[in-house]
Amino acid sequence: MFDNLSNSLTSAIGTLRGRGKLSESNMREGLGEVRTALLEADVAYDVVEEFLDRVSADAIGAKVLDALDPAQQLIGVVHRELVNLMGPVDHEIPFRSGDTTILMLCGLQGSGKTTTCGKIARRLQEQGKDVMLVAADLQRPAAIEQLSVLGEQIGIPVHTPQDHSDPVAVCKAGVKKAKKDAIDVVILDTAGRLSIDEELMAELSRIDRTVSPDQVFLVVDAMTGQDAVSSAKAFNEALEIDGVIMTKLDGDARGGAALSVKSVTGVPIKFMGTGEGVDALEEFHPDRLAGRILGMGDVVSLVEEAQRKFDQDEMQRQEERLKSGEFTLEDFKKMMLQTRRLGPLGKVMGMIPGMGGMQETLAGADLEKDINRLFGIIDSMTPEERRNPSRIVDQTRRRRIAAGAGVQPQEVNDLVKQFDGMASMMKGMAGLGMKDRMREVQKMQSAMGDPSGRLGRPKGDTGKRLTAEQRRKLKKQREKEARRRKRGARG
Repeated sequence: MFDNLSNSLTSAIGTLRGRGKLSESNMREGLGEVRTALLEADVAYDVVEEFLDRVSADAIGAKVLDALDPAQQLIGVVHRELVNLMGPVDHEIPFRSGDTTILMLCGLQGSGKTTTCGKIARRLQEQGKDVMLVAADLQRPAAIEQLSVLGEQIGIPVHTPQDHSDPVAVCKAGVKKAKKDAIDVVILDTAGRLSIDEELMAELSRIDRTVSPDQVFLVVDAMTGQDAVSSAKAFNEALEIDGVIMTKLDGDARGGAALSVKSVTGVPIKFMGTGEGVDALEEFHPDRLAGRILGMGDVVSLVEEAQRKFDQDEMQRQEERLKSGEFTLEDFKKMMLQTRRLGPLGKVMGMIPGMGGMQETLAGADLEKDINRLFGIIDSMTPEERRNPSRIVDQTRRRRIAAGAGVQPQEVNDLVKQFDGMASMMKGMAGLGMKDRMREVQKMQSAMGDPSGRLGRPKGDTGKRLTAEQRRKLKKQREKEARRRKRGARG
């Protein structure tokens, strides 16, 4: 998420590192780099200029802290102004008391509107609401079927057109049925177009006047950059939308739309889509997103996600085993499977302070594949070997384990060597809070893909963030190891 923007901003601000106190001259240099980074991320020009004016005024007026270098001071100022640029945001959906709440979703074709209807429905369902979906997108033939499949998948009824060719009539009939069935919330999936036109806006305005929705959400595709901002502005002028839902923020979006839309339209982003699954919808928190962009992580969102997706009973059992000094490869596998529920490793690492820079380092390594190979090795062991892998001293047995897992014998040797360090690290996690535990688990996951076979820090490592040169060397080392494994697999 926003990898290029994050790397560019942290690099730009990093030019001030070690220069003493913040001054107007070195700040101008740093802000020039920030300006370039924002424009390259497709942030609207006027938004960039206004943003930098505020950052400059804030930085010049701020009290200089002797304990901080210019880079640290400027990060604080930029973070504060990024939050102001994207916020404030109220995520609450006002529900009618004793009546059906009507939500209307609109957007261009390809924005992910229909899928987002399913995601919102699932979110409200988890909050204990009875929900109904209304398939009123008659422009795209597959939209009705897509919404029906989504509804069936999450167990939510879908009202489909009954001999109606008029989307206004479909919405009216859907709302009437929802009220009759005492449904808490009805969500209208309205028609889209390939581009904004008068016919689309007229149709949406008629639906708005006829059913009087309580909230109108616009779904926009972050990948379209400033086109997303322009469409948000046009929709808002026609409908007075209550919030924006930005999709595909997990892709290669440069980030400009997310940073521009509130300033240009006055309408906040309320939710963001971070994947294709029905659970891949998050509240949009400007402070947390600003932290991710600046490499400061987003532990709060990570912990919230973990508490929602982790098996709490299993977590308690793991805690008790760690406190008793027990940790086996079976425990390791269970813990990794839990962590995977949070999403791809790169995404999770970006949410942990100090580990965002590792995403670039690990770009050439398929850590998910490496972890699967480790699982294969573990599954090829006997229960006793999983409890005490260091006792597998017989080379014949190691070769059989490797053959069963489809790996090279050296990989079994590496895992056995790593286990002692891994067990020591995990036992030290007993009693840690969720935040610190997540940090340690991610360190361990990254280390398991380390071709050097060491779980501890590399020689000479101080625990600080790796330099660009160190990251390049480590990335090159990983690519070399990946090639070696491919050759071994072919052999």
